[in-house]
Amino acid sequence: MKKNIALVAGGYSGEYAISIKTAITIENNIDPAKYQVYKIIIDKTNWQHTTASGAVIEVDRKDFSLEIEGAKIVFDAVFIAVHGTPGEDGKFQGYLEMLGLPFTSCGAIVSGLTFNKIFCNSVVAQSGLVHVAKSIHLFKERTLTNEQILQKVSLPVFVKPPEGGSSLATTKVKTIEELQPALAAVYEIESQAMAEEFVKGREFSIGVYRANNKLTALPVTEIISTKEFFDYEAKYTPGVTNEVTPAVLEESFAQLMADTARKLYDLLNCKGICRVDFILEEQTNKLYFLEINTIPGQSENSIVPQQVRAMGKSLVEFYGELIEESLK
Repeated sequence: MKKNIALVAGGYSGEYAISIKTAITIENNIDPAKYQVYKIIIDKTNWQHTTASGAVIEVDRKDFSLEIEGAKIVFDAVFIAVHGTPGEDGKFQGYLEMLGLPFTSCGAIVSGLTFNKIFCNSVVAQSGLVHVAKSIHLFKERTLTNEQILQKVSLPVFVKPPEGGSSLATTKVKTIEELQPALAAVYEIESQAMAEEFVKGREFSIGVYRANNKLTALPVTEIISTKEFFDYEAKYTPGVTNEVTPAVLEESFAQLMADTARKLYDLLNCKGICRVDFILEEQTNKLYFLEINTIPGQSENSIVPQQVRAMGKSLVEFYGELIEESLK
């Protein structure tokens, strides 16, 4: 008998549209012989599934079920494809955990930790597994002067939302005059900000997942942007960024990234597919941790699908492994 899978997309953040694209790829690559997929789009008002006939069905949030033509549909597992809140920060995971429903991503506490870059950086830095750039945590209601900020970090810095994705409201600040306008841009969407020292080097990304009793690191991707950094435009505008998969990289560095990504995955008790981003510093070849993304983009040309194909695996096989792992 086919298992019922809820594929949840949308969300409450500026990454809503990216989440919809992610869900399209996943839906197109889940084996219909094994799984019956019900795509559910959530926003702040509605959690809805649209049937093949066009009927719009509201989710019963008491038990996360659907009623279609008089039949109650309950789910064997939930495939979370929501970037940002509430699908990446642990809120939706906490809801599913209370209901006892399996899902494909990290649990609520891990998701909450990794979603906040400042808190996650602190845990990773204490592990000693990889270098972490110096940063400062800033709050809209507890303002600091430029001088106070620059006592903690040195220019240039990236000013960004610690709980945002897709590089929204992220600015590379090179002069003291640019600091407050960059913070103001973050405070328009979040009540906190971070200023993180710039590390000059090559940027890499690597997917990691556990399935079939094995922790697998996917091939490394190098991100080569024509812009000054990998911002929203660079991430989602064709031709602005060149993503090379597998990266043209000395084997020792590729192995170091794979080993470090696997160790970080276990350190943080991750589940499902996660993507770890690194900087290989230009002059020292030191490896710096940028962030870990627990619901990485899955649109057709996103980094993880590139890496899965480079490994010689189909997306159908890959998503099947993620679902079966969640069902354990």
